[in-house]
Amino acid sequence: MMKLVSWNVNGLRACVNKGFLDYFHEMDADLFCIQESKLQEGQICLEISEEYHQFWNYAVKKGYSGTAVYSKVKPLTVRYGIEEDLEPEGRILTLEFEGFYLVNVYTPNAKRDLSRLDYRLEWEDRFRGYLQQLDKRKPVIVCGDLNVAHQEIDLKNAKANIGNSGFTYEERGKMTELLEAGFIDTFRHLYPDRTDAYSWWSYMPKIRERNVGWRIDYFLVSSRLASYVSEARIDSQIMGSDHCPIVLELTAAPAPAAAAE
Repeated sequence: MMKLVSWNVNGLRACVNKGFLDYFHEMDADLFCIQESKLQEGQICLEISEEYHQFWNYAVKKGYSGTAVYSKVKPLTVRYGIEEDLEPEGRILTLEFEGFYLVNVYTPNAKRDLSRLDYRLEWEDRFRGYLQQLDKRKPVIVCGDLNVAHQEIDLKNAKANIGNSGFTYEERGKMTELLEAGFIDTFRHLYPDRTDAYSWWSYMPKIRERNVGWRIDYFLVSSRLASYVSEARIDSQIMGSDHCPIVLELTAAPAPAAAAE
């Protein structure tokens, strides 16, 4: 079995003070992916086993964005950003392994007033194209905060949120395009009708207690990896961030033979 974890920690230093390491050690994941680390190089040193290789993509802006991956297996290559583009917000880390690519992503938010929606949509097109290029070489596992609730089942108050950031028709449409490009949402693949399954809650009082949430964190995989997926779950009981961790379990690490010709 291969176990992967993804967690938007909304500031790793703060999350460490709220039990991050307890969960990290308990999970003993093969790959542990973090979004929104909000760190610069050298600002944190965690007591984590030396068996993990660490990779960080820092944002130029201090205290903002950022991604990281802890991997038990040393990757063949590591790429920061989309291809060789200048990527100042530290939103993407791509690790290449023998049988697959892992892409850890923190998708830009369109902002409450949708002032960044046009940028978000352009970014989505570039990101989808990037994943498609990778998928031609090897299967792809994508994880992270995709900042969109895809369908009405993926948030508590769908009707009231139509047109709001993270639930615009445009953002949802881009998610549909990504899935139609050859990827599957592993959680919905296993649990197509499960309701009240969320990964993010507002910090407003009683919101998380009442489970008024959104499912905006995902594990996507190339369609040809569907048979490998044995579990996809949301660890909603884990606190420490406004997001909770999500977990993907595969029957085995994808082998090179699974790659497309």
